[in-house]
Amino acid sequence: MASHPSSARDLLDRHAEALQLFTDRVNAVRDDQWSASTPCTEWSVRDLVTHLTSEQLWVPPLLTEGRTVAEVGDAFDGDVLGDDPVTVWDRAAAEARKAFAAPGALKRTVNLSYGDSAADAYCAQMVSDAVVHSWDLSRAIGADERLPEDLVEVGPYVKGLSQTGLFARPVKTEKGADPQTELLALLGRQV
Repeated sequence: MASHPSSARDLLDRHAEALQLFTDRVNAVRDDQWSASTPCTEWSVRDLVTHLTSEQLWVPPLLTEGRTVAEVGDAFDGDVLGDDPVTVWDRAAAEARKAFAAPGALKRTVNLSYGDSAADAYCAQMVSDAVVHSWDLSRAIGADERLPEDLVEVGPYVKGLSQTGLFARPVKTEKGADPQTELLALLGRQV
């Protein structure tokens, strides 16, 4: 796999690209697909989009406002999508992108559910989450499952994600598997 983004600009570019990838998939969801199942065993398409939307909604209070997880509380629990999931996603993604792109934002420390973290590591986590869930959403709605090469090669941070308990256990791949298959397997996806 390629190395971790070499600069703040690289990381922000990957973050923007990952959000756009998921945005493209959200915009492709047909009205009759919101209740379809996904590779995330207990989530429907709507649940998956709710999860990623909620993740984006957390970014401004944690990063821009410097609030803690405890201070934000349950503000983004439950179905945050309302009657217009696409618009809610678009707005949340735009605000998260804006927060990470603000001058000096990636040098801050944020309080996450597992403790304090460097904001650039938080951003890298958000890239990885958006990439793998773009694949989940693609599979669920029958969209193109190929992921952009530069997003598949998100670097060493992904290995840490598999240890968080936030993803299914890693699955084995065949020797010589392509980078996308290896990434998805590391995060518990059967390809």
